[in-house]
Amino acid sequence: MSSEWPLWEVFIRGQHGLNHRHVGSLHAPDAELAIKHARDVYTRRNEGVSIWVVKSNDISASSPSDKGPLFEPSNSKVYRHPTFFEIPEEVGHM
Repeated sequence: MSSEWPLWEVFIRGQHGLNHRHVGSLHAPDAELAIKHARDVYTRRNEGVSIWVVKSNDISASSPSDKGPLFEPSNSKVYRHPTFFEIPEEVGHM
């Protein structure tokens, strides 16, 4: 068994942001300490609203070389594009 702590990917939601963005990676023994370490390392100026940590081993990603076969089928589904819908002004930012 390895004595090295697992690698965690860190995502931070900023004060004025609507989504979390990847800010880096760190090693920690568990999720609780990973969040605490992420807070100390990546939010030193109180800019974060929330932190997500995910074990790197738990992330599955597509390969950039699979871009064509993965995304091209959506081009034939034009009804999914928001150009068919009017967004009322009272909705605001989407």
